[in-house]
Amino acid sequence: MASEAVPEPVTRERGKTLRAPVILDLLREELDDATIALHFTTGWELLAATMLSAQSTDVKVNEVTAVLFAELPGPEAVAAAPLERIEGLIGSLGLFRQKAKNLKASAAIILEEHGGEVPATMEDLTALPGVARKTANVVLSNGFGINAGVVVDTHVMRLSRRLRFTRAEDVKQIERDLMRLFPREQWLEVADLLIHHGRRTCFARAPRCEDCVIEPLCPSSQEAGLTDKR
Repeated sequence: MASEAVPEPVTRERGKTLRAPVILDLLREELDDATIALHFTTGWELLAATMLSAQSTDVKVNEVTAVLFAELPGPEAVAAAPLERIEGLIGSLGLFRQKAKNLKASAAIILEEHGGEVPATMEDLTALPGVARKTANVVLSNGFGINAGVVVDTHVMRLSRRLRFTRAEDVKQIERDLMRLFPREQWLEVADLLIHHGRRTCFARAPRCEDCVIEPLCPSSQEAGLTDKR
């Protein structure tokens, strides 16, 4: 059992390269359902849902996309639809006007330049309006099984710093640090586990350190005496 590999509290004196695989094992045991929460059946649906998820909850996005995908199935329908119609379908989401514009423009590019298929490279995905590296990583890893990088959202950023996987504050540098720390084949799992742990236990405010399976390995908790003060 992975838990047997943690005989005593481990703080910053123990290197992150020693702690990282043990932390991953413990989270893997604790969070066996840690997978992407967005609902999708095609590459386009995954891309669209991920684009819509900015500043919105996955639950709300799933509610919206259930209607959107039924009304406008596929990039052809989205590219042909009036912008006002798309806005009406996603209007309950934050930043819906900009998201509608990006969705329509991306659909048109996918039709014109990629034969109607969502591209499977970082370069092509990030060339789409509204698609930054985080969204591209979500699509590549979950849609194509391609680990081009690590998804770094607010949860991954927070936990990576609390666990001292990185000292960086810049998203790109945090991703690079995680890519160096974990083998490529684990990059998707690392993001999924950190995201779910952040949502369930390691909250931004008042993290539940007393209920945390990796608390003995967390420098922030050890230094703060079970109270993360950051």
